[in-house]
Amino acid sequence: MATIQSATHLLTTAGPDEAGDPVLVRYAAAIAAAPAVRWIGYLSSTVVYGNRDGDWVDEDTPVAPSQVRGGSGWTRRRMVGVRRSVRGGYLRLAGIYGPGRSAFDDLRAGQARRMDKPGHRFGRIHQDDIARAVVAAMRQDRPVGRRLLNLADDEPSESAAVVTEAASLLGVAPPPFVAFEDALPNMSPMARSFWSENRQVASAKTKAALGLDWLYPTYREGLRAILAEERGDGLTK
Repeated sequence: MATIQSATHLLTTAGPDEAGDPVLVRYAAAIAAAPAVRWIGYLSSTVVYGNRDGDWVDEDTPVAPSQVRGGSGWTRRRMVGVRRSVRGGYLRLAGIYGPGRSAFDDLRAGQARRMDKPGHRFGRIHQDDIARAVVAAMRQDRPVGRRLLNLADDEPSESAAVVTEAASLLGVAPPPFVAFEDALPNMSPMARSFWSENRQVASAKTKAALGLDWLYPTYREGLRAILAEERGDGLTK
C-alpha cells in the first residue's frame, strides 16, 4: 500500500478473470486515494476486438470481445482516477515475443509446427517495442483522460511463415505442415479460442501519437535481433 501511495505512475499487467482485473479487486481504494498518481496504464490485449474474419481493426474500432481474457475490470468500471488529474489508457498488445519466447524455442524443443490455415494472420509485438511504447506514453504531457493504443507490428502474418523464417535462420528444416482440421481435436481451449478468431490490427495511429516507429516492424527483424542477442554478436537488424 505504501508503494501505491507514493507512486506517480502505475502500470497494471495482470490478466482479467470473471471478477475483472485482480489489481482493482484488491487495490481499487488505495489507487483512488493515491495522492501522487498522475498516469495509469493497463496492458490489455488485441483480443478485445474479437473475430473480424481477417478484416483490419484500429484504435477507433469498437471492441467486441468473445472471450473472458478480452475484458477487464478497467473497462467495466472505468479507469481508476480518470475523474481526477490523471492521464493514461489501455495499451492493447498483439502476440508478445522476444528472447526466450519465440519460434526459436519451440523449434529447439521439437514442439514447433506449421499450421496450415491459409488467411489466418495476426500481429505480434517484440517485448522491446512494448517497453518503448509504455515509456513514451508515460512521458507524454497530454490532457487528462484515457486513450487507446495498439501495440502490434506492421505485418500481420500467418504462424507458419514465422516458423519457416525461424527455421531458416537456425539453419534447420522447418517442421511439416499440419492441417488445421487434423490439429483441432487435440487443441487446448486456449488454442481453440486463438484459432477461432482472425483479425489484423493496425497501429499507425499509435505510432504517430507516441512519436515512434517500431524497432522491429515485422517478425523478420524481430527474429534476427533475438538470434543476435542469443549469440552475442551485437547484430540488431
